[in-house]
Amino acid sequence: MTTAVLIVVGLLLVAFVAAFLLRRRFLLSGLGAVTMYLRPPGAARWSVGVAWYSGETLLWYRALSLSVRPNRRMCRTQFQVDARRRPTGADLSLPPDSVVLTCRTGAGPHELAMDPSTVTGFLSWIESAPPVDR
Repeated sequence: MTTAVLIVVGLLLVAFVAAFLLRRRFLLSGLGAVTMYLRPPGAARWSVGVAWYSGETLLWYRALSLSVRPNRRMCRTQFQVDARRRPTGADLSLPPDSVVLTCRTGAGPHELAMDPSTVTGFLSWIESAPPVDR
């Protein structure tokens, strides 16, 4: 009986790890998918995730999750980059060569961090948004 329970628990653990790895691989395989760190307003910690940007929407998925739904959805026409900086001592969880963008969105202010090679494509995507009549 005990051996059977251990085998079932082991198989469930292997299935859980496999689902987690397959989800991450699927998220990173899409066009416009990049690893992106996000810090919402008022949060002290950064969250790592995968962002898909195409069309009019940026979809951000938390990396340490099994959810198939995005954790954040931001509209490109409401996106404005206010500042660009290097990580400081308070940003210990970020890679040292990353770029931090301070942004305003329809959902409020956010900070996004990504590799320098990703920033140019991301900023081009934001700037190529069609004009909005106000």
